[in-house]
Amino acid sequence: MDWSSLHGLLRKTPAPLKTSIKRIWYLGRHRYCPICERSARVFLPFGGIPRTDAMCPFCGSLERHRLVWRYFTDCTDLFDPRPKKMLHVAPERCLEARFKKKIGLSYLTADLLDPEVMEKMDITAIQHPADSFDVIYCSHVLEHVADDRKAMREFRRVLRSTGWAVLLVPISAERTIEDPSITDPAERLRLFGQEDHVRRYGPDYVDRLHEVGFKVKCLSVSDFLTEEEAVRMAVGTGQAGQIFHCTK
Repeated sequence: MDWSSLHGLLRKTPAPLKTSIKRIWYLGRHRYCPICERSARVFLPFGGIPRTDAMCPFCGSLERHRLVWRYFTDCTDLFDPRPKKMLHVAPERCLEARFKKKIGLSYLTADLLDPEVMEKMDITAIQHPADSFDVIYCSHVLEHVADDRKAMREFRRVLRSTGWAVLLVPISAERTIEDPSITDPAERLRLFGQEDHVRRYGPDYVDRLHEVGFKVKCLSVSDFLTEEEAVRMAVGTGQAGQIFHCTK
């Protein structure tokens, strides 16, 4: 049985049995998800052009989620006992419940369109006073925002002087490409990689963060994971991207 056949079977299976079938099917230790802390024989393919070993079959995490979770866990103070107010923009389902459990009532989810978040928010006009948050996490959102610099300035405004932000974007060009006159979804797909993207970022993304006043530390997989860890978590393929850690 291949994955397509298994997927069809699971769609008709009650939840408890579905979990048991997944555990048997993916039984193995070649892959490990640090978010749900489960091992698997292999991860699922994912993407328009499917990437092998991309998605955890248990929690749905992708490469970038597993990488940033290890970063938060190993390289930041996010989960230490001190209270922190955290803003999570466009929350990923595989991370949201775990943040809620670890951070508690000072954790806020926000989005412009998602009705399930705690607060509707336009990140170019954040409805919170300056110095409101200790931590801001926003991943793969700015490429959808027409005025990304305005959103960056807003993130900096509401970040406390002792706080930090992780603002992730996909880097897929040698230099950032954008054209606000392009509104046709098919043309955006061709030029920017997705129908609702308004640009394709290059390494000069860091320059934009500097322009609004952020200090930026850039880290890649090898900066905090061993080669063995990267392989087992399937984050060493380039799809995991870089970590952009921003402070005032």
